[in-house]
Amino acid sequence: MSDDPTLQTSTSNTADPATPDPTPPAPGVPDPTIPDEDALRLAEALVFATAGPVTARALSQLLADTADADAVITALRARYAGRGVELAEAGGGVMFRTAEDLAPRLRKVVQVPRRLPRVAMETLAIIAYHQPVTRAEIEEIRGTTLAQQTLEALLEAELIVLKGRRETPGRPAMWGTTPQFLAQFGLNDLRDLPRREDLLLELPVPAATAPATDAPEASEPERPPET
Repeated sequence: MSDDPTLQTSTSNTADPATPDPTPPAPGVPDPTIPDEDALRLAEALVFATAGPVTARALSQLLADTADADAVITALRARYAGRGVELAEAGGGVMFRTAEDLAPRLRKVVQVPRRLPRVAMETLAIIAYHQPVTRAEIEEIRGTTLAQQTLEALLEAELIVLKGRRETPGRPAMWGTTPQFLAQFGLNDLRDLPRREDLLLELPVPAATAPATDAPEASEPERPPET
């Protein structure tokens, strides 16, 4: 063996000093990244019992201080993956939804909620893309007056909500969408909004059979018969 110390290597410490040694959890202390069954059952019950989306922050209020709410939601989503009911993201949280591939078959027995009239859908689209927006601004964009019952229908469906009042003469009310709007359209955030025309669920119909809207359309004067 050479006596030159520069040629001698040490075999007692071959680990990379830049890589920290994994530290196992202390005995008796649960790993917060691995949810226990009680946490999963609690999250499952909360999502089932809540009408709207459930956020990780809301779930964390029920879990133990050492539990990771995001990890619980991830584990619960994996548990329901591929089932008839799946855990889906919507409205900034998670909700139970029917598996997408089963929806067409369920329409045979499940009553589909009544669609809003076209004028209500147009109003809702304007509010979604221009919020907070006043009634006068909605009327200016639509080019026609807005009936009070249209706003009341959207309020009753919990799709819009009062967002304050504009600091102008008369202090008109400003309207915006709700978490229920995001959940109903399968959106997680307003940035996920589709194109405006995608929100108009009803197809255009011929003028002869078109339903009445908020403002009557001007009719073309009849021509005198040709002689």
